[in-house]
Amino acid sequence: MSSLRQTGPVPRVRTSDPDAVDVAIAACAAGDRDAFGPVYDALSPTVFGAALAVLKDRDHAAEVMQEVMVEMWQQAARFDASRASARTWAVTMTRRRAIDRVRSEQSRRNRDQRDLDLTAATAERDVVADEVETSLEQSAVRDCLDTLTETQRESVVRAYYGDRTYREVADELGAALPTVKSRIRDGLARLRDCLGVNRG
Repeated sequence: MSSLRQTGPVPRVRTSDPDAVDVAIAACAAGDRDAFGPVYDALSPTVFGAALAVLKDRDHAAEVMQEVMVEMWQQAARFDASRASARTWAVTMTRRRAIDRVRSEQSRRNRDQRDLDLTAATAERDVVADEVETSLEQSAVRDCLDTLTETQRESVVRAYYGDRTYREVADELGAALPTVKSRIRDGLARLRDCLGVNRG
């Protein structure tokens, strides 16, 4: 922006004078850096309002407003007063950027949700259900459960059939968490041996 030249004082632009805003933008296109201050003052409230109407969030709207005002400065030479007023041009850019922001935010949320779903699906579960193949015969499982100690059987049954976490089992049995984990681990080992399950 160091190459911008000054062309002299710019008259104050009023929001009620659209022609003056158009003239100020034309001056920006000609390289008059001082002309942009009045353009900003005249159009930024309109730009902010248009962004807020789409985004429903003041912080996002403020960011879009700044982006649009910078774009207006950078693209001032492309403004054509014969096609639309400066205000219409600004609102059109604002709506485009605001809609892009909505789509971007939605895409980000979708990615985050997919990541969360994938993490939840692949995370190691803190229950025993995955340790025993559900395809095993129920009678064989019951027979093998009888080979466990009473405390092992109670812990495994609560965790496996009750789909409880280790901590929930510990709370229900009034036992320490490490103790319950040990009971379930040892019980599962005995179950696998009894059922002939390959441990891999």
